[in-house]
Amino acid sequence: MIKHINKNEFQMEVLEAEGVVVVDFYADWCGPCKMLAPILEEVQAEVNHAKIVKVNVDENTELAAKYSVQSIPTIKMFVNGEVRHTSVGFQPKTALISMIEQAK
Repeated sequence: MIKHINKNEFQMEVLEAEGVVVVDFYADWCGPCKMLAPILEEVQAEVNHAKIVKVNVDENTELAAKYSVQSIPTIKMFVNGEVRHTSVGFQPKTALISMIEQAK
């Protein structure tokens, strides 16, 4: 199961984490976000060298602003605490896995 984190956990879970961390910036009311959620669960089950976390933009407006999240879902790929890739909108499973593979 993908962990939901807030601004207090972001430093430890994302910025201080080693390796690849995929952050899904989402909102509960967002249709494409709801479509993406089960796909991210599948990706997490299949890819053991990356961690996926979710950040609710309505509850974490400071993080959304800091990382320039203007549309959701926004996926930010962090490698050793640095943003390496950003994608906006719904992404198919193959694209997400490819993004993770390229980042490692």
